[in-house]
Amino acid sequence: MRTPVMTYAIIAANIVSWFYFQGAGFDEPALAASVCNYGLVPGELTNAAPLGTAVPLGDGMACVVDNEPINVLTPVTSLFLHGSWMHLLGNMLYFWVFGNNIEDSMGSGRFFFFYLICGLAAAAAHVIVIPASLVPTVGASGAISGIMGAYLILYPRIRVRMYFPPIFIFSVRAWLVLILWFGIQLLSAWPELNSMRPEVSSGVAFWAHVGGFVAGLLLVKVFENPRLVAQRSVPV
Repeated sequence: MRTPVMTYAIIAANIVSWFYFQGAGFDEPALAASVCNYGLVPGELTNAAPLGTAVPLGDGMACVVDNEPINVLTPVTSLFLHGSWMHLLGNMLYFWVFGNNIEDSMGSGRFFFFYLICGLAAAAAHVIVIPASLVPTVGASGAISGIMGAYLILYPRIRVRMYFPPIFIFSVRAWLVLILWFGIQLLSAWPELNSMRPEVSSGVAFWAHVGGFVAGLLLVKVFENPRLVAQRSVPV
């Protein structure tokens, strides 16, 4: 397998953003400001949320709906922000497990654009389902969901290790893990379609996960490099 240069670069970009722009979670005002200013707020993009409407972000802090020019870029900027250490580390772990193999099957350039497009598709799904939401959304999970969808198409029979604390580890086919994960996201997202208060979300962008995964399923064959895929030795 070739060195996953773009996978390393994207992980580095997320880590640098976490420390430089978000204060590594130790500076609460900086963290709240980054999430509010550069996170994806559906109601700002759709103009469905009244200007000046606020949503609490912590003790004495709130995110106020505005019409700043940066808002149109938040579907991208939000991909490189996170809400906590666990959020960051969990996303980067999933990205590493699945991303390096997908990059090896596409090449670094194609992989970068595939990642961004899946992230944008995830953001679009979230905005379409909850267009008036005031809650800022951050995280790479929508784009990573696209990577997982691609993995299901290209390498469904590869075995991956599952871990249940404290010491229970077993190996299963990737397709089982990925379909189970997608099913959980879909079931978790479904109640938002019947929400009595569409401006309020659960805090987890489940529809972004669903949208990113479906985008990965549909686009992987467009972005894969057949020569690179053929070169990979995949145990079955």
